[in-house]
This record gives sequence, structure tokens and C-alpha cells, in this order.
Amino acid sequence: MSESSSEQVLRVDAYPTHEVGGYRVRAGKPFPFGANVVPGGVSFSVFSDQATSMTLVIYKRGEPEPMAELEFPQEFRTGSVFAMTVFGLDHENIEYGYRADGPYDPVTGHRFDARQVLSDPYARLIAGRDVWGVEPDRSRGYQYRSRVCLQDFDWGDDTPLGIPAEDLVVYETHVRGFTRHPSSQVTAPGTFAGLREKIPYLKELGINCIELLPVFEFDESDNPRHNPETGEQLFDYWGYNTVSFFAPKAGYAATGRYGMQGDEFRTLIKDLHAAGIEVILDVVFNHTAEGNEQGPTISFKGLDNATYYMLTPEGYYFNFSGTGNTVNCNHPVVRNFVLDCLRHWVADYHIDGFRFDLAAILGRSADGTPLPNPPLLELLAYDPVLRHTKLIAEAWDAGGLYEVGNFPAYGRWAEWNGKYRDTVRSFLKGDPGITGELATRVAGSPDLYSTRGTSASVNFLTAHDGFSLADLVSYNDKHNDANGEGNNDGGNDNASWNCGAEGPTDDPEVNALRLRQMKNALAILFTSQGIPMLLSGDEVARTQQGNNNTYCQDNELSWFDWSQVDENSELLRFTREMIAFRKHHRELRSTSHPTGQLRDSLGLPDISWHGERAWQPDWSAESRLLAVARCGTGDDDVVYAAMNSHWEAHDLELPALPGGRSWHLFADTGAEAPYDIRTPGAEVELENAGKYLIGPRSVVILVGRTPDADL
Repeated sequence: MSESSSEQVLRVDAYPTHEVGGYRVRAGKPFPFGANVVPGGVSFSVFSDQATSMTLVIYKRGEPEPMAELEFPQEFRTGSVFAMTVFGLDHENIEYGYRADGPYDPVTGHRFDARQVLSDPYARLIAGRDVWGVEPDRSRGYQYRSRVCLQDFDWGDDTPLGIPAEDLVVYETHVRGFTRHPSSQVTAPGTFAGLREKIPYLKELGINCIELLPVFEFDESDNPRHNPETGEQLFDYWGYNTVSFFAPKAGYAATGRYGMQGDEFRTLIKDLHAAGIEVILDVVFNHTAEGNEQGPTISFKGLDNATYYMLTPEGYYFNFSGTGNTVNCNHPVVRNFVLDCLRHWVADYHIDGFRFDLAAILGRSADGTPLPNPPLLELLAYDPVLRHTKLIAEAWDAGGLYEVGNFPAYGRWAEWNGKYRDTVRSFLKGDPGITGELATRVAGSPDLYSTRGTSASVNFLTAHDGFSLADLVSYNDKHNDANGEGNNDGGNDNASWNCGAEGPTDDPEVNALRLRQMKNALAILFTSQGIPMLLSGDEVARTQQGNNNTYCQDNELSWFDWSQVDENSELLRFTREMIAFRKHHRELRSTSHPTGQLRDSLGLPDISWHGERAWQPDWSAESRLLAVARCGTGDDDVVYAAMNSHWEAHDLELPALPGGRSWHLFADTGAEAPYDIRTPGAEVELENAGKYLIGPRSVVILVGRTPDADL
């Protein structure tokens, strides 16, 4: 047998068997779904259970009209999968979609319309929104064009960092907003490449995990509203309206117009890993950009509406997401879609974990009933590819299902701890009756996660959805008029306090109190057990001018203003030192909830509670003062944190320390900078070892160690 004959035998699947529309084709492989480059051509595979026929629509890149429409021969259908290999395509210069024909009967859930060209749900790249904010040509019938993607990125020696969950310090940010402000001084503002230039800042801050708001392709121009005050166009800035789940957003890439968004994003991830920073994606599987009955048909509606969405018996969309539709997540086909998607991001992009928006929906059945053992959540927990990734649930949804502490975890899932947020906010305000619950929250919420450990709790005080930290201490009420919804959007229950004046003020006392309150919040967050999450910009007092729902604000309300790095350097320094302090003290990151058991090495309990008098916490309703002391194992030191939300100062009696140890001052938010905080290991020994005066609305942190301890 000649060499060429041998190659022919090895590549028998490279031979066409049919001709359709002038193109040489053969039956494709049903798996994997999507468009995949194979010897000599591209294999296209798409699922539809009820379609009677399927047509592949091919465009030359950027051209408005198709260059070919190839109907799948019936013999190319396997089960409910249409698969065809097309030979001779220039796969780097084509775009494609599908026409699915079938019944149009909304009452039974079917909305087939063969006139519509549909995006491939498994498309690895999407064209049509290549540059952020460019007004699309809406006269085109096919807006979100699927593209073929090569997987030839050189990852070098990049491997998962595998940072233990309890050691994470999560930083939630927005790809565009982080560097879009002119003050960012990066070469490509608002892009993956721009964020990459800010890695040194992130590393110096001390975070080791970045959580990105949605980066899956979405359409920032799908918001029809305008700012009622300025008339300016409003955008879908946050991106929680996914158009395509496998494709990175082209508008987030400086190279998006060249179709290089995938490699630009991979380069960012690779360099973040090299800097010791993991990457978590905020993912949205609870709904899609197709909306309700009046929404557009982009992909799922036209391919198999009854499979992908939860529908009422009358054929309307259930709306547990608050955005019009709800994905039918526990349908077996949709479960596999979600799994394939996440595997794709882990295998092809080296993503380290996921935060699931409105994750309670992922536990609902087709009729919306919460499932006792949701198959999707179990599947994700045990999947071998996802096995070592972080899975974090926003354990509630817009349908009223609230599962904080009760989310089906399968030993894997962590949760945004909404009760931590609410409790600490109320305490900071000075609300009565909070100290008991505050103790539970800073100890890792054992009431919620007794069998799951402290790392099941992602502790946060602010997130993209709500006030920033600076606004939390500057506004009693939301100020969302710029969103064009009559100030009716956004949460009303913010547990915020303006410290005496609503919004910006020149009153130095008010501003000093606000700064102290921000330090108090950070001090409590980073000394609590559980995974701390910091909202981007809170370390420099980023303000949204009282807007607690900036989903549509692509402007300075949302962007990180880098001039604040210098202007608010005092708060930035405080944040850096608090993060460093957490890293120095293993007991703050313990995976086990403290029990009060004595540590043999020091004769102190692993946790103890105190009030004005040592060993005598005040749990009364009027108490606004609580101190907690933690003692580690072995020769670890002792950390004491006193939290006072009272408007009066209090004399603290400090617990005695064994073994020649003495109390050293690390932080006192009531002190003027630079004495408000020290570098870990350089704490100052107290002159009066048994007493400390804690100021009004202040947090004091001490460490108990020998004077010459080598930390």
C-alpha cells in the first residue's frame, strides 16, 4: 500500500458522500455539538427535538446575505441531532447560523420559524457586536453570527492554581468598568488587555481571586431606555442578558474586530495565574436574552423552545428570573448544555470557578417546583472536569426562593451569604439587637453551614448589585433616576446610613465618620471566618452617587476612577494591610467552625466572646459592642477584635494572656492615619496591657504575642 493510500484509509471520514447546494458534504458526528474543524472541512452539529428540517446558513464574513444554504439530508439526522460535515470551507472567514423548520404552536411550546436565522447555542465565537457601543445595523436579519473557532492557544506551563477556598480573597469587578475611565492610563481601556495591564495593582492589593461580571457574549445595545435627565443612551452594562454561552464578549477585547477575543481573554487568564490570581466567572443560566413572548428570537426559542424554557400549561414563559423567561435547567438536554458550557470554560480557558447568578433557579423543576435533589446541581458537583473548580451560588431567585444556608451543596457548593451582608450592615448602622447574630456571622455562620465548614460562606458587604461601600455610608435612600425607571428599580432595603447628610458634603465630621465606617466594615469583613469578597473600588471609596442599580450606566457612575487611588490612599492602605493581616493569621481562615474548645498550647479557647469586661459579652438588645478573641493551634498567636457600633466610647478590659504574651495593637479605626493600622508583624505593644479605650463607632484589632515573636 502506498503512503498516500495509507493516509486515505486513516482519513476515510475526510471524503464527501453527498453534494448539497453545490458543496461536498457527508454526515457529521453528532458530538461534540457546535462547529468543529475536521480533516478537510467543518462539522456542524445542532440539537432540535421537534424540528422537521434544519438548514445550515453560511455567510462570508461580514456579508449581509448568505453565500450558501445547505439543508441537512434526513439521513444526516441521528436521533434529535442534525450533523453534517461541509468540505472546502475557509473556516476563518465564514459566519454561520441555522434555519429550523417545525410547528408554530405557542400553546404547546413550539415557536419554529424557518424565516429566522438562529445562532448556534454552542458557537465558540460570535460576530456582530465586535466593538463595544457601536450602533448595530438592525436592518440585518441575523444579528448574532456564529463563527468557527480554532483551539491553538499556547498555554505554556499554565496549570490551575488550586488555592484552597478558605485562603481566597475574592475581588468582584467588571472587565470594562475596571479600566474604561480615562484615568486608567492603559493602552486599551475597557478590555481584557486593559485589565491585564492592571495586574500589578491587584497583586499589590493582595487579592488572589478575581470574579468577573458576565463575559459571555451579550448585547449592550439591547436596553431601549435613555437617561431622562441627559437623553443619553443607556446600555446593558452589567451583561446579565446572555446571547451566547460559549463565546467571550467580543466588545471586551481590543482585538474583537479581528475575531481574536478568545485569545485575548486567554492571555489575561494566563497572566493572572502567573501572578497568583485565580479567575471566577459570574455565569447566568437562569435566563437568556430572548425574553418573554414579546422578546427576540435568537437561538433557543427557534431551535427548541419547549426544551430550553420553563413554560406554563398555556405556553407562556415562567419568570422566576424577573427578566421574562426562565431556563429549563433540569431538563436532561439543558443539563448537558450547562455542563458542556462549564467544561468548555475550564478546559479551553482555564477558568478556576463560577459564581451562578440566581442559582436557586437551577434547583427548580420544569413547573418551577423546587426539587429536593436537583440533578443539575448534583451533576456539576461531581463532574470530573469541574471537580476542582469553585462553585458559588447566589442562593436565591426573583421567584421568592431563598436558600441561603440550605442550598443543595453536595459537599461542593459555596454561597453568597446574604445574611452576613445584612447582619453586618445593620450592626454598622448601630441597629439594636444585632450582637448575637453578628457573633454567628463573624464565626463563619455555623447556624447555616454546620456540616459544610466556614468556606461555604462567601462573606460580602457590597457587590455589583447594590450600593458601593462609599455609598453605603453616604446615602439612606437609593437615587436611581438616571436609570429611566422613575427610581422604582433597585432594592429598597439597603440597611445603609448616611452618617448625617445625604450624599456629598463638606462637613468634615461627617466625612471622617464615613471613612471610619468604611474601615470598620473592612476590618470586620477580613477578620470574619469564611471567604471574603471585596467589590472593586471599595478600597478607594468608589461612589455611584447613590445609584444602587447601575446595570445600565456605562459611565463614571460605574467605572473605576483611578485618580481615587491617590486621593483615597488612606483607605487603600488600610485595605491592603487588612488583607495582609488575614494572610498572616491562619485562625481567621480555619475551615472548621470554632467551638470554644481549649487550645492545649495556650490554654485559651479557639474562640471566646467579650464585652466591656473580659469574658463577659453583652448579648442584650441594647448592646452595640462585641469583642471576639481567636486562638490558633500550636504556637499561633491570638487575635482579638472589638467591634463598637455605639456612638459612645467604651473602656475595654482585655483578657489576660498566658506564656509571657502581651497585647499588641494592629488596627484602631478611631485613630488618625497612619496610626489607624500597622503592617502585620510590626504591631505596637500596648503600654496598659489590661485596658483599651475603644472610640465611638470603631473597630480595634489586637494580637497577643511575645514581643520577639517571629511572624
